[in-house]
Order: sequence, then structure tokens, then C-alpha cells
Amino acid sequence: MRRIRLTVAYDGTDYCGWQIQPNGITIEEVLNKALFRLTGEPVKVVGASRTDAGVHALGNTAVFDTDTTIPPERIAYALNRELPADVVAVRSEEVPLGWHPRRCSSVKTYRYLILNREMPNPLMRRTSWHVSYPLDVERMRQAAQYLTGEHDFRSFCSVHTEVTDTVRTIYDLDVRRNGELITILVRGSGFLYNMVRIMAGTLTEVGRGLRKPENVKEILEAKEREKAGATAPPWGLTLMGIEFPTLDGEGKECGGIEHWTDSKYTGRNPRFS
Repeated sequence: MRRIRLTVAYDGTDYCGWQIQPNGITIEEVLNKALFRLTGEPVKVVGASRTDAGVHALGNTAVFDTDTTIPPERIAYALNRELPADVVAVRSEEVPLGWHPRRCSSVKTYRYLILNREMPNPLMRRTSWHVSYPLDVERMRQAAQYLTGEHDFRSFCSVHTEVTDTVRTIYDLDVRRNGELITILVRGSGFLYNMVRIMAGTLTEVGRGLRKPENVKEILEAKEREKAGATAPPWGLTLMGIEFPTLDGEGKECGGIEHWTDSKYTGRNPRFS
């Protein structure tokens, strides 16, 4: 028996999120069925991040156990022949049997894309949020500074969040404009349900002039969901990648960064250096 780690990219538009649901097809279901066709085994993948319906990924992580004789590094190539075009296994590798993507330290990087122009672009409707009002990126950047560091993000998570600890650490939160595209890039130790989308919605309201940048500090301190802005739609959100600490010969964390999905969007995390 071996444990295989997959790096998975997908367009989440036509899926009901990552986790198997009774009311529609999901990424997890598609991977399980494709792996069954490939290996003949009743495989069940475990994902590092259970992205919501409509959310995309360029670097989600999943593991599964198998007795297949296919070399670990070749599994991704074989699996892609069984997957639909909107789901891709980017990489496959063997990890220790005790390694679990949700039970080890990790840093996730998300990107939220806003198309800021008067009229929509039909070619970008699946991957960006169209906002027709002019947005002041400098004001959004000022507001974003209040969200970096360790905070209680209770105001920035869905009321349906089923966790007791809402403290998270944001290492970097950058807002940049390139022509009509505004990119919100956020990197942190973990994220609550709808957290990035609520952050994006709140920053957008600051950019429109509906809130002041310093209001974000007040929102954090309030610890009440209704104080924050609207939840931005899922189609603008992409999980860019997940960083894990390196492992020693016994599968124990030993520092350093092991898993880089998109070097353009990741940086060194002081927790692992």
C-alpha cells in the first residue's frame, strides 16, 4: 500500500464544490471515479481544501492510498486520460503513509479577480467578478493592511461556520491593478468558511467609497458578520496553491518549504524557515 499526493487544478464553474454532495457532481466524486477506472480500486481521495461550489483551483492537494504498480510520478499522466477537461492532475508523488493534508501545518494562497469596467467581458465571466463601479485600489490597499497579522476573523466568516476558534493569521494581503483587472492576493495559515469572499466584498465596498479603510479595523473588533461587507461571488476565487513543510525520512515535519504550486504567487513563510 502506498499513499499518493496529487496536485489538482480545476475550473469549478460546473461543480458543487469539492466535497461529495447528494445534489450534484463534485471534484472529489470525479477524482474518485477516474481513479477507480485507472486502478480498479475503490479509491477515496482526501482533499486539503474543500472549496465551495463555483470556486476554482490551480493547486489544491489530495491524497489517496493504492496498491497500483503505476510509478507515483506517472499517475498524474495516466489519470488525466480519465478526467474531464476541466479537472487536471498537475503532479503526483508518493508521501509517507502517515502524511495527511489536513493534519499538518500549511499555508494557502488564494486569488480573487475583479473585472472593473463598465461592461462585462463574456470571456472572463467564469473566472472574475464584474464590478461596473469605479474602484479606488489605493483605498482597498490601505484597508487590506488592517487584515494582515493574527486576528479573530469572526466578522469575516459565514454565520454557518462550524468552528469554535475563528482566529487566523494572514501573512500577506495584496491588492493590485493591471488595467481593468484588480487582483486580491491573500496568503494565510488557514481560512474560515467564505472568509476570502467576504474580505473581497468588504474591500470592494471600500474601493467604491461606501466604507473608509479604517472601518475594517472596527469590523474586526466587532466580531459580528453583519458588520462586514457582502460575500463576493464564488467564480472570482481561485485556490492558487498550498505550501507544506518538508518531511524527514520518517515523514515528520522538519522545516523548509516542500510543495510549491505556483512560484509566481508564493513566498517564504517564516513559520517554516
